Amino acid sequence: MGTQERDRKVYRPLRRAGLVVIPNAVPDGTMPFVHGYGAEDVVGGFSHRYDTPRLVERLNADWYDLAVSSGLLDHRREFLVQLPQGTRTHQAALRNLHSGSRAAPAVWTRVRLLERWDIMGRGAASAFLGVHAGHPGFAMMALDSSVYVYASTGEIGVDVLAVCYPDRSENVLRYLEWVTLHDSPYINREFKERIAVWLAGRARSAVRPSDR
Repeated sequence: MGTQERDRKVYRPLRRAGLVVIPNAVPDGTMPFVHGYGAEDVVGGFSHRYDTPRLVERLNADWYDLAVSSGLLDHRREFLVQLPQGTRTHQAALRNLHSGSRAAPAVWTRVRLLERWDIMGRGAASAFLGVHAGHPGFAMMALDSSVYVYASTGEIGVDVLAVCYPDRSENVLRYLEWVTLHDSPYINREFKERIAVWLAGRARSAVRPSDR
């Protein structure tokens, strides 16, 4: 997919939701994937049923409060969001997940939050941050990897949580190591290699100068 097509199909809908994409600006060493965290890793979050009055407004307000209190946004209101490598939507990703097919993994993309935004409404309706307005599905992370924010839709409502320092979590690191050692119909080869490279780099950086 060319740059113009990606801009038209992915970046423009996100801009209408108040997110400006900053291409090729993901910090070096950012962990490619977060999963396997435990209750002790969660530092905040909220849930709302679908029948909540003014659902999108409530979701937006609580997301922003969580983003600010957890440190998701930096001083320029920038952070990372996971987007597909092509134009595969969140809904298509869910279909692939349940069918067991190995679609191309999502990648981190740097974005800036504008003064006027609508993450849970237009953002979710963009098809890249959810299924439709009020039904979000996304993964976000601070530029320094200090917090990970995840939104999902269940049978009766929306759940959003924040994980503190996922790159230091023993639960997350154990899961990532498991991914590199075992075959799974839900994780493709490219993604496994990306995780393995990140784990190897983390191990090298942990070696003290006196040990080299």
